[in-house]
Amino acid sequence: MQSLLSCFSDPTKNFDMIVVTGAAGFIGSCLLSKLNQDNFNNLVAVDDFSKKEKLPNIEGKKIMDRVERNDFFDWLDEHYEAVEFIFHIGARTDTTEFDREIFETLNVNYSKKIWEACCQYQIPLVYASSAATYGLGELGYDDNEQAIPKLKPLNPYGDSKNEFDIWALQQKEQPLFWAGLKFFNVYGPNEYHKGRMASVIFHAYHQIKKTDGMKLFKSHRADFENGAQKRDFIYVKDLLEVLIFLMHHRKDSGIYNLGTGTARTFLDLAKSTFAAMGIEENISFIDTPEDIRDKYQYFTEANMQKLKGIGFAKQFTSLEEGIRDYVQNYLMEDLKHY
Repeated sequence: MQSLLSCFSDPTKNFDMIVVTGAAGFIGSCLLSKLNQDNFNNLVAVDDFSKKEKLPNIEGKKIMDRVERNDFFDWLDEHYEAVEFIFHIGARTDTTEFDREIFETLNVNYSKKIWEACCQYQIPLVYASSAATYGLGELGYDDNEQAIPKLKPLNPYGDSKNEFDIWALQQKEQPLFWAGLKFFNVYGPNEYHKGRMASVIFHAYHQIKKTDGMKLFKSHRADFENGAQKRDFIYVKDLLEVLIFLMHHRKDSGIYNLGTGTARTFLDLAKSTFAAMGIEENISFIDTPEDIRDKYQYFTEANMQKLKGIGFAKQFTSLEEGIRDYVQNYLMEDLKHY
């Protein structure tokens, strides 16, 4: 197999094949674009390609092969010698889905099979975990691996991500290098197909465009004013920088937070969206839907010291700058893809 170092010595040369699962989804498709931009074109896109609404996300990408999700392990058994790296981004991410069997199949068992294949074939692995594992944040938002078994997620999605993190940490046999990344609130282009699960920025833009106003959820807690609920919002382009950094870094295996390290309010988000659209602010408040009210995170903020401690030094985009880029260069350009 071609060595990674030989690729670095000649920047025009690609790795052998890089696999991206969830390749037609929001983050996976953005990762394909970023890899293409960095001159990595030997890409293998893995997904359920029967979902036609996602297919525009991979149009125009330089891809060697498309592999159906259910066929991937047979494919890997045949091609493992040419696979240099796997990004396992694919997952069921619907936080309002309560059929635990779906999550057990797609988020836990499928991920275990990828881990075991990476161990067998000694392929480095980066996989997507989630800040949903932190629940209400009773134990804080530190990516301390000793605390992971004590976390209390609020929904089956968060449970599934935490279950796999716990399982991964228990394994004596590990890939050559691996990292699990707890994604915080990611926003950016290519998320149009996610419906209710798309970012608040996406929904804010379309609501403002349609009504000239934005409705935010009321606070149902005395310690938070309306609109003062805070999340750690990270622009997808910053997240991609971390993924590429880890692909090159290939040491210091473990589980890492991936947010900006700075929580911002939903009012900040709404105001920034109005500003990016050049529309006067018009913000009102509605009740949080009852089906998510008792599972709603009022505050998240990633402790990013662990990732910085292994050498990731790039500054994250501010919420204002990220929203401006997303709104003006993508949403206002009629969902132009990244």
